[in-house]
Amino acid sequence: MSTDDDNSLTLVVTAHPDPGSLTNYVAERLVPALRPGAVEVADLHRERFDPRFTPADRRAYREDGGHPPDVVREHRRLDRATDLVLVFPVYWWSMPALLKGWIDRVFVNGWAFDVSAESGVRPRLQRLTTHLLPVAGADSGTYERHGYERALRTQIEHGFVDYVGSRRGATAFVHASEQPSSAATAASVARAVRAVSEAVRSRPAASRVETAH
Repeated sequence: MSTDDDNSLTLVVTAHPDPGSLTNYVAERLVPALRPGAVEVADLHRERFDPRFTPADRRAYREDGGHPPDVVREHRRLDRATDLVLVFPVYWWSMPALLKGWIDRVFVNGWAFDVSAESGVRPRLQRLTTHLLPVAGADSGTYERHGYERALRTQIEHGFVDYVGSRRGATAFVHASEQPSSAATAASVARAVRAVSEAVRSRPAASRVETAH
């Protein structure tokens, strides 16, 4: 099944318990920047998504089907999307457990990829472009000195995005999110929002192709 620009949809996923958080503010700023394209927001905390990988998830994974209803709902939502933007606070140099659990349960064998003894792993999400917008407490110098940004990019861009076959989009950090200067924070947010929105809008129409699942 193919789609053109008029049918493209960006799914913005957030995972923060505080509606007044900087993370949710960033998502709120991002949505109008993505328009006039279609945008949907998945607030995992507000929607009470259960991140726990249950025995039912395990059975579905091993049997390649029969996913729990909440996972099927997320599959349908992602099937409509051409772009995925993950907006999240950095917890311990990674993503929050809620977002990690969403990925654990949703991006599974039989939907995001196939595994067989004959062909190994075959990614299935080539139609999707994934963008990252991490909100980090430390400044960019700290991330550079200690290798935190490279580690985060490796685990998410390579370990997740590449594994399921998604294209890599923009990765735009909001650094020093707890700094006292509101002006500096606003500038950092504006830069990150601009980088992601421009990456979504500038993607060639020819790349907006979905594959049937």
